[in-house]
Amino acid sequence: MQFIISREDLVQVINHIQNIVAPKTPIPILSNFLLEAIDDRLVLTATDLTVGVRCQCPARVIQPGSTTLPAKRFSELLRTLTASHIEITTNERDVATIKADASVFKMHGMPRADFPDLPDYSSATQIKFKQSELKDMFFRTAFAVSKEDTRYVFTGVCLQIINGYARFIGTDGKRLARASTLVPVEVVANCECIIPIKAVDEIMKMLKQDDDDECIFFVMPDKVAVKANDTIIVSKLLSGDYPDVEKVIPSQSNSFVTLHREELMALLRQIALFTSEQSHSIRFSFMNGELHLNGGVMDVGEGKVSMPVNYDGPRFDIAFNPSFFLDILRHSKNETVTMGFSDAFNPGIITDGDTKFQAQGELPSPLFVLMPMRLNEVL
Repeated sequence: MQFIISREDLVQVINHIQNIVAPKTPIPILSNFLLEAIDDRLVLTATDLTVGVRCQCPARVIQPGSTTLPAKRFSELLRTLTASHIEITTNERDVATIKADASVFKMHGMPRADFPDLPDYSSATQIKFKQSELKDMFFRTAFAVSKEDTRYVFTGVCLQIINGYARFIGTDGKRLARASTLVPVEVVANCECIIPIKAVDEIMKMLKQDDDDECIFFVMPDKVAVKANDTIIVSKLLSGDYPDVEKVIPSQSNSFVTLHREELMALLRQIALFTSEQSHSIRFSFMNGELHLNGGVMDVGEGKVSMPVNYDGPRFDIAFNPSFFLDILRHSKNETVTMGFSDAFNPGIITDGDTKFQAQGELPSPLFVLMPMRLNEVL
C-alpha cells in the first residue's frame, strides 16, 4: 500500500473516530485503526465491537492496499508533524513507513485480516432525517440518560417508531426527556430500540447542526447505523425491555407557570451553591406574581432569590434537584419554558416555550419530566 494525503485531512478524520478505540482491551487489534487505500480515497475504521465508525477522505493512491496501525501513537505522531502532506507506504510485514518532508518514521502494524468487519446494514429499514433534526432529537434527550450501569436499559437513548412518529427518550429514573418528530410515510412498521450513549455521542459529533442535508438511519433487530458526511457509524443495541415511560408522565397539570429561561438559570446556579451532595435540592415557592428559590444546609449556609412569574394562585411549594433542572434549561432553546405541576409529590412537566402540556398526540416536543425532592430536606 502506498498513498499521499493531506495531513490536515487525515487528522480531521482521525478526530472523528479516535474516541471509539478502547483505551484498554484484551484484543490488541482493537487498539488499531484500519487504513484502506482504495481508488482515490483513504478509508479509516475504528471499532470496539459495540460501536464502529468508518470515515473517508481524498488521497492520491499510488498502490491500493490496507493495514492497521496503533491508534494512539499514529494520531499523536500526526499531530506533532508540520508537513502539509505525508506519504505512507507499507510492506508485506505490515510495517508502515511514514514520510513527512525530511522526516521518516517506521511504525509496526497488524494484518488487516485480523481486524473485525463492521456489521452489514444493507437489508436494514431506512429512515431519512435532516441532519439538524436528528442531532436536535439526541441533544434534547441524551443528557437525561443514566450514568450508572445498575439500570442497564437506562444507559442508552430509546428510539420508538410509533404511528408515523420517531420518539426519542432518555431517562435515569429521576428525570425524563422526550422528543418526537414525524418520519416518512413509507416507514410504517412500529419498532423500538435502545442506542448506547457512546454511539449517540458519536452520532451527534458527526451530524451538522445547521445542515438541511439528509442522513440515513438504518434500523436492524440488534443494531442501528447512521450514514452522513462520508461517515458511517454502526452500533449494537442494548438488550432489555425499556419501561413504559408514559406511565410516569402526568396526564394533566393543575397549574402552569411561564419562566424566563436565562434568568432562572442564573438564579439556580447561585442557589445551588447552598446545597450539599447529600440533600441536593432547593425549594420552589410560587406566590402571587413571584417565584422564590430557597436552599441551605447547616454547615454551608442558606440562600434566597426570587423572580417575577405569571402565577396568581395560592402559595405552592415543591422541591427539585437544581442540577437536573439546569440540565433541562440548557437543553431548551426558547426564551421561556413552561412548567406544569399538580402537587408537591408528583412530577413536574416542563416544555420549551409557552406550550402547555396536554396528554394528546405527540405534542409538545420536547417534553421534560422532573421528579420532586422531599421538601423537608430544604431549610
